[in-house]
Amino acid sequence: MLTLNSKIDHAESISSDLVLPYEMRENSRLRATLASGEEVAILTTRGTVLRNNDLLKSDDGRVIRIVAAHEPTYKITCKTPYDLLRCAFHLGNRHTQTQVGEGFLRIHCDSVLKQMLEGLGATVVDESAQFEPESGAYSGAAGGHHHSHEHSHHDEHHHHDGHYHAHGPLAPIPIRQKIHRPSDSQSKKD
Repeated sequence: MLTLNSKIDHAESISSDLVLPYEMRENSRLRATLASGEEVAILTTRGTVLRNNDLLKSDDGRVIRIVAAHEPTYKITCKTPYDLLRCAFHLGNRHTQTQVGEGFLRIHCDSVLKQMLEGLGATVVDESAQFEPESGAYSGAAGGHHHSHEHSHHDEHHHHDGHYHAHGPLAPIPIRQKIHRPSDSQSKKD
């Protein structure tokens, strides 16, 4: 079976395209089938998200281009940038995978979220489209691999000291977090 394990920046020739939905492109261990019917195994660094037009090199030197599949999405638009920002905030608050476009947001179809967004004044339209959500702020996707979640020695203490649990590609979240409520300071005055 053809194994694809290194991401490259450019190639003289591309031997085949591999069309994958987002859910499969965020998986670093994956079996898939090329348009030709040939089976491939993808083994990339943990935390790698494959984007549209990414190139992967196989062990035999062939280059496969990743193509983002069209999938069912909602395209979200608003009358004002303020309303669109509010929608983005509420989607982020729910940890919803969200693509940020020029004047629009895109999410996977979800009727509950659709109701919420329409309640915020958004126009939500069904659209079959390539889905490319924002990567987590700490995934290191933009800045190379220095933040990848492979367990190297220098980041062991971040994840294994009991205070944090790794939370996908996002920042570690403290388990015991003190939440300061306005009432805390009031109670001392009694």
